[in-house]
Amino acid sequence: MTDVIISKSERLNGEVCAPPSKSYTQRMLIAGTLCNGISKISNPLLSEDTQATLRAIRALGAQVATVECCWAVTGANPPSNAKEPIDCGESGATLRFMIPVAALAPDPSILVFNGSFERRPIEPLLKTLDELGANARTKKIGNKNAVFVSGGGILGGQASIPGDISSQFISGLMFACPLAKVDTEITLTSPLESVDYVRMTWDVLAKHGIRLEVQDNFKRIDIPANQTYKSCDCAVPGDFSSAAFLFAASAITNSNVKINNLEQMSVQGDKAIIGILKQMGIAAKVYNNSVEINGTGSPLEPFNIDAKNTPDLVPVCTVLACHARGTSKISGAQRLKLKESDRLSSLYLELRKMGAHIHVDKNSLTIKGPIALHGAVIDPHNDHRIAMACSIAAMGASGQTTIQNAECVRKSYPQFFTHLKQIGADVVGGKFDR
Repeated sequence: MTDVIISKSERLNGEVCAPPSKSYTQRMLIAGTLCNGISKISNPLLSEDTQATLRAIRALGAQVATVECCWAVTGANPPSNAKEPIDCGESGATLRFMIPVAALAPDPSILVFNGSFERRPIEPLLKTLDELGANARTKKIGNKNAVFVSGGGILGGQASIPGDISSQFISGLMFACPLAKVDTEITLTSPLESVDYVRMTWDVLAKHGIRLEVQDNFKRIDIPANQTYKSCDCAVPGDFSSAAFLFAASAITNSNVKINNLEQMSVQGDKAIIGILKQMGIAAKVYNNSVEINGTGSPLEPFNIDAKNTPDLVPVCTVLACHARGTSKISGAQRLKLKESDRLSSLYLELRKMGAHIHVDKNSLTIKGPIALHGAVIDPHNDHRIAMACSIAAMGASGQTTIQNAECVRKSYPQFFTHLKQIGADVVGGKFDR
């Protein structure tokens, strides 16, 4: 385990490139796997979660060659069964996306997950696959959780699934069901949350020539059978959810920072951070491929937001709220209990160590500001977004803050601490982007 020490930053300045989107990288890899030809992915993110997806698609027969800043994926359609258990690491997205894809293989595969099925549930997905004529069940391999996927293809037909547990269930089905034997009709039994992540999947599928129809604002998805994935060359856009931490660092230190590699036409829901910053009175200049944050020195305004479609913004918004002059509330956050950690609890425990005034209930956080934060020893609970949020809080806190187990940022943003140093933050340690 590696500690990183962060001290208060008086002022930041400079510009960096936002890291490539983890979510897009994973989706492009899976779509490329289901093609017959070669798909090139430029500017992919190399992180622990995308490495898990790389292991998974290779295990199912895809070949991936690296040329400069490009991954060339030679597809395997249909996928072959994995000869050895597929190590999904702690990537819930890899596991949930690849279970339906593995069902397309002619023979069984096993996927191993280092996380908790209680924390990252999959049973609703397995139930829906059963309705579609595919069999998968949980088991244990040693002390690790695993999923046994029978293979043999997906029949298709009518099925239902909840929309408020994980949007990744729906994305996984959207990848696999175009290759089902008959048309698939998926009905959502509860409103879809994190809808923009499903739109992201739809966007990637469309680029590969896959057709589907969305009815009544994602109450039902109709997927024609026996489709063919077409090879496609794609560029991974920059990630707004990661860039949000850099925006917040600039905002709470009244600094001027420019973040490049951010496409305004991207369907990423976490672009909502720009509107939240403006609501707080923070000057944000938006260009075609970048965003510039200009600190004004004025007190920040409180906010009320519903996070059901932008759950990844909750940690950084909680830190911003500590610097607002009044009470802010973040609602619709109940699914944060099912992330890498129980993020509602983690935010409460760790930011309270720094002096924050936070109240948590089953689906919301209420933060009273402004508060003079102070340094503390932070346990990020092996959660990358908790580590990054508390690091940003440390930049506006008196004294020194120690982030324990800081290497967990490698899950989504290995360059995080390097980028903070580049814009002038006082950071000791944290080089995880080798």
